[in-house]
This record gives sequence, structure tokens and C-alpha cells, in this order.
Amino acid sequence: MDTNVDNHFKRYFPDLAKNTNLKIFQNKIISHVINGNNTLAIMPTGGGKSWIYWISGLVSAGITVVISPLIALIDEQADKIREHGYDVLTLHSGVTANQQISILKDFHDNNINPNFIFVSPERIATDGFFEYCIKSRRNDIKLVTIDEIHCVSQWGFDFRPFYKRIPTFLDSVFDIKWPTILGLTATLNPKDIKEICTDFRIQKENIFKDELLVRSEIELKVIKLINENKKEDKLWKLLEIHKKDKTLVYLYRKYNKRGTEDLKNKATEKGIRSMNFHGDMSSEERKAIIEAFKNNEVDVIFATNAFGMGIDIPDIRVIIHFMIPESVEQYYQEIGRAARDKKASQAYILYSNKNIDVRKKDFIDKSFPDIDLIKSVHKKITGNEIGIKTLKYFDDEDIQQVLPYLLEENIVLILTKSITNLNIFKNINNIELNGIYESTSTKGIISSIKKGNLDPSHITNLIYSSIANNQAILSKPFDKCLIIENKYNTIPDEILENIQRSIDEKRKYKHNLLDYFTYLLDGYTNSNELHQEIGLYLGVDKHQLQKIYKTLQGELVRSKSEMIIANLLYNESIQYEYEKKLFFEKDKWIEPDFTVSINDNEYYWEHLGLIGKESYDNRWVEKLGVYEKHYPNKLITTFEGTRITDSTMENITKLKNNDL
Repeated sequence: MDTNVDNHFKRYFPDLAKNTNLKIFQNKIISHVINGNNTLAIMPTGGGKSWIYWISGLVSAGITVVISPLIALIDEQADKIREHGYDVLTLHSGVTANQQISILKDFHDNNINPNFIFVSPERIATDGFFEYCIKSRRNDIKLVTIDEIHCVSQWGFDFRPFYKRIPTFLDSVFDIKWPTILGLTATLNPKDIKEICTDFRIQKENIFKDELLVRSEIELKVIKLINENKKEDKLWKLLEIHKKDKTLVYLYRKYNKRGTEDLKNKATEKGIRSMNFHGDMSSEERKAIIEAFKNNEVDVIFATNAFGMGIDIPDIRVIIHFMIPESVEQYYQEIGRAARDKKASQAYILYSNKNIDVRKKDFIDKSFPDIDLIKSVHKKITGNEIGIKTLKYFDDEDIQQVLPYLLEENIVLILTKSITNLNIFKNINNIELNGIYESTSTKGIISSIKKGNLDPSHITNLIYSSIANNQAILSKPFDKCLIIENKYNTIPDEILENIQRSIDEKRKYKHNLLDYFTYLLDGYTNSNELHQEIGLYLGVDKHQLQKIYKTLQGELVRSKSEMIIANLLYNESIQYEYEKKLFFEKDKWIEPDFTVSINDNEYYWEHLGLIGKESYDNRWVEKLGVYEKHYPNKLITTFEGTRITDSTMENITKLKNNDL
């Protein structure tokens, strides 16, 4: 196989290759993937993530399955690939049930051979016929791409729990030997990187992070207001100031006061050409809105975060967050919708203290179930009876919220992805299936299983194979369900306590993400500093960032936390030097953040801002070994967090008291 990535680019996308070249970073990742390495690529919005899986997939000479979070994103990417002459299969709610069955049968029979298949995580977790057909051609599938893989960690806790079950699907279809895995995103913090790499069998040496993650072409402006009325007044002023600019206003509320529809209606009354966008709209409606925005038929979109990921509109000039995101990652993802053409753009965030409280109580906290709901849903789906049941997952939002916890604690098990009833057939030519069909009057899948003492997976596989091989003719689309096995009449108290601990930990984690983001916003002084802090948080090596924070002593340091440490040392009249080389052997040196002199002693202060990032952790362990061998009892450490002032002062007190 030709290993020259540029040659592949010219071969598969000659029109693109005429006008542009692959970046070194893209080239490196593609080369890595086509050599069969599971890979995680973190690169800025607009950095060309899609080209990576396009080229990698085509070079593999097989089918690429792309797991993608949003219908709008699926349609956008599918249309782009088709423009270059490649075959794409998309399966989502915008495709009718009859069409989906017909498409999957053709795929099963090799009548269609798409280069790419786009699906959602919910599809792979609940659609047994899709899984059956994919499994029948698993040898043709060479690459699985999880686009916007940050959703595994950001949404897998609550909003989109089936993101966490993608590895289970891969195990079910491919057994131990998965195809090559490629994860793509623009933002991931070090903790989430570690978790995702574990889930998707990605080795640390196969993590690629673009040095250009910081989007400095976007001017960041933070505006704190005292109440919602002031905030709305500011919104209309900003829209007036930017009335000639293509503008995206982010909200997280579809309806009601100051939701997407309400603000769109007010904007229209003010003569602003505007539309709103959210996940309840049909696929056709959303596509029409995106096209209108692209073609300058509308100036302002009021949208939930259903708008954005992967949508290629290069000239969005203004992003306004009218509601506060819940994390640094979410914020940086969403401002990344602007300036895909790398031209100067503006990003405003409008927030108040009330917004932070509302975000925690009405969004984060309510995304987690309480114990009473856990027990209620368990009773609803099982009748408090041990044994097998059908579960129609999408029929009930409470079930969607609670099921992950029941699965996590093995209270219920998913046995198979099946159908609810056999009365969907008008003709059955399979002897075994026909016998099962005739065995009960109700035709219910559970009664059929119990009557024949059948394995649920066996009968489900028989149904799907009969449909795929035209041995069973449908009279109507089948009603999909999960077949679950319930292990308990009532959930034991000790398991409920485990669930509560799990919920508390996840809630605390999300609160902490919001607290840290708020900490950065409250300390905002200018755009460069905020970009810098976000870059550090996302794991950009500090030596790739500028020294932009001026200390009381007069030198420049790289992070706000380092500025706080330096200023507290200065205020306490403790001498220090910033990033002074410390030689421990001939021609070997390390670089403490601060070399501190007090009471005729010298100490070395390290601020550990990126603990959790694998490469950073490894370097720190090596550095720690140098301190322990050559400078025992001379090391002072602090960690990134909102209590940096307190922890610094605790260390200063120990220094003064010679109590290290």
C-alpha cells in the first residue's frame, strides 16, 4: 500500500488537492490511522477533522462507520462526501422506518456498498436489525470513527447515556478484534482523555494534539450583568452593533420565556432577519435553516447546542452566549463555530450569578435522577418481577434517565435488541420461525420466548435473519425494543446507596467543571488571558503559550495561577525567580516554576496545572525523581483549582516556619 498520504489525497479528492494541501498535523494522523493504530486526534474547530476520516476510510478500501451525535451534522457531512462521488448510507429519524429496513436489507445482501455509514449512538445501542446487518458484513468494516468524541464524556453521564455503550456495541459486532478506531474532537480535558483512551483501546502514544488549539483569532468578551432584564437589553445592543455580521446566539432552552423561539420572535419584531434552531425540529427544517444561514438569507440564529458541531459555515463572525455553558470544553467548542475562515471574530458571554445557580439546579442537577425515581422506574419497567421483559426505551424520558444506573449496577441486563411482537409478518417461509409464530395467540415476543423456553438472542437473530433473507415478509415496520432481564423484585438498599454515591460523584464532577469555568470568567481581564487559561486547562503545553501575565515583581508568567503564586510570594517579601534552570548533573537541568530563597535556604516550587494528562504525568514523575534524588525536602507543590490562593498561603506559612 502506498504510504504517501499526499498521494492518497490527490487520488481520492483531486478537486480539493488542486487548491489546498494537507496540513502536517492531518498528514501525521492519517498516516497513523491507515497503519492500523487506534488514534485520538484533538484539533481546533475548522482544522479539517473530517478530511482525516474521509481519506483514512477510503485508503482502507473498506467501509467506514461514523458515529455522530446530531442529525444536522450527519446530513452535512454526508452531503459533502457525496459531492465528491462517494456512496454514503445515513440512518436517522429523518429516514422512514420502511426505508431503513429496505436499505439495511440491500446492505446485508451486498446490493449497496457504501464507503461511509453514519449513525447515532442511540441507533447502535437500540437497533438490533442494524446490528445484525452490520455484523453480517463486519469483515468489510475497516474503520470506526467517533466524531465529536468529547460527547462520550460530556454527554455520557446524563444527556446521551448510550455514548458510554459504544464499546459494548463494538464488542458485540466485532468480538475482540475491533476495526481501527479514530476519535476526533476539538476539546478534551486531560481527565476525559484518559477515560476515552481506556474505553476505546487507544494507547498514549497514539494521542495527537494540535499545537494550534487556542483560537486567538476569536476575541473573547465576558460581560457579567445583575439580572436577566439587563442581560436581554445587552443582547439587543450587541445585535444592533453587529447587525451586518453573521451571528449565532446560543441558548439551552427551546421554548418559554427567553428560549430560542421567544427571542427569535422578538428579533423579528425588531426587524432582524432571524430564525431559531433546536433538536425538536425535523431534519428537513434544520437543513433549510442551515442553508439559509449559509446563503446570507438570515443574519441571526437563536439556537441550542443542537446547532454547531461539524457544520461548516466559514463566515460566522459573532457568537453570543446568552446562557452560560456548563464547562470550559462546551464553551470553547461552541465559540469554535466562529472564524472557521480564520478571520477576526467576536465571542460574547453574558451571564449573572443567577444564571450559575440556574445552570446547576435546573440543568445539571435535574439531569440526574433521585432515588425515588430510580425505584419508580424500576417498578415501571419490571413490575417488580424477576425475569425477562420488553423495554421500549424511547417512549419515556424517565426510563432514558434511569436505565444507565440500573445497567451499571447489574439490576437489569440487556439481553438483546429485539422487536415487541410477531404480528408484523404477513408471510413466513422459515419453518422454525413459523413454528414460534404459531405457538402463541398473542404473538408477543416475551410470550413466545417463555412458551418455547427460547434464548432471547436466538429468536431475535432468527427474526432478523428471516427478514434479511426474505424468509419473512413484513406487513408493517417492526416496533423495536430491548429485551431486558430483571434481577431483583425490589432494589436492595445497599445497591441504592451505590447508585446514590455514583450520582453524587457525577453531579459533583459537573458542578466542579462549571465552578472552574465561572472562576475563569470572574477573573476575566482580557481575551488573551482567557485564551491562555483555556489552553492550559485543555492540556496545551505551557511552553507553547505566551508569557502574558504581569506580576507585582514585574516579570511575565504564563498562567493566572502562577501570577497568584508570584504575587503572594512578593507580598510576603519572599524572594523568587521564575523558570530558572536548575542543573543537577553536567549539562542536565530542570526548570522549576519558581526558585524560592528564604532563611538562607533555596526551595523549588512547582505548580502542577495539567495533572491527568498522560505526557505531563510522565514528565512530572521523571522530574519528581530528580528532586527526590538531588534535592530532598526542597520541593513545594500546588495544584490547579479554585483554592489556589489558600493552598499557596499554606505553603508560604510552612516556608516561613521552616516546616516543610
